[in-house]
Amino acid sequence: MTQVAAEQALVHPALFYQGPWEYLAGTVPFIREGLAEDEPVAVAVPGPRLRLLRGELGDDAARVRWVDMTEAGRNPGRIIVEVLGEAADPHPNRHVRIIGEPIWPDRSDVEYPACVQHEALINLAFRGRDVTILCPYDIAGLDPVVVEDAVATHPTLIQGGRTWASPDFAPERIVADYNRALPCPPEAMVVAFDASGLDETCVFVVEHARRAGLEAEQVDDVVRAVGELLANSVRHGGGSGVLRAWTEPDHVVYEATDTGRIDDPLVGRRASPGQGLLAVNRLADLVRMHTRPDGTTVRVYFRR
Repeated sequence: MTQVAAEQALVHPALFYQGPWEYLAGTVPFIREGLAEDEPVAVAVPGPRLRLLRGELGDDAARVRWVDMTEAGRNPGRIIVEVLGEAADPHPNRHVRIIGEPIWPDRSDVEYPACVQHEALINLAFRGRDVTILCPYDIAGLDPVVVEDAVATHPTLIQGGRTWASPDFAPERIVADYNRALPCPPEAMVVAFDASGLDETCVFVVEHARRAGLEAEQVDDVVRAVGELLANSVRHGGGSGVLRAWTEPDHVVYEATDTGRIDDPLVGRRASPGQGLLAVNRLADLVRMHTRPDGTTVRVYFRR
């Protein structure tokens, strides 16, 4: 395969739909065509859509890999590795079909920047892979900005049985545009840390998580995730940093800021050397990041 052909192997269309009938019309033929060609097929969509598709496929549903995106993809930062990668990686020499719906109307404003960056980064993470990733968008329930962003993150658009090339495909712009300064937290506890004080800072993290009412297993996840952030700051972020911690109605939140800069937008979203941020994505319910010339801030959320 030539390099040009390899770069064209990924197919990544957005499917714009309104209502269940348009949803089924745009997804069921895609699934059945894959099954007819004996291709691996995976469907990762929110629970109600999952049930709708399973019912429509009948006995063929047993031949599809099913993933509830509201659980597996609640943190968008883990979707590329744990949802899309787990569907595609076991089949390196076969064409794989995936339906992935990471953005739905109930997604919160704080989640959305990580979601849209995920959609943009699919184009980089799967470049040259023989895979088709169809991304449905409920245009009746989503904000128009979300639909506009989908035009920029998908090279191909589908609606009402018509397919056309996106006139505004620009995934790099989306990644940059949503690399935004994070909103100032409410009253937060602040701890400065360096290599000599990591143990003391971890004790603070444990006590804060327990006071916030997290269960013991959640506290373990918090300690592991925040510990990775602290270690990353010490190793790659100038040797020190500042940790902030606070609670929100639905989440306990921790934020590490240091003077390091992250240049690879896929850091933490795929398996690679130095997988600290990948572990953070796997442990947290949401990860938001802002990197700038003079430093990086990583904010992690855990459901209460």
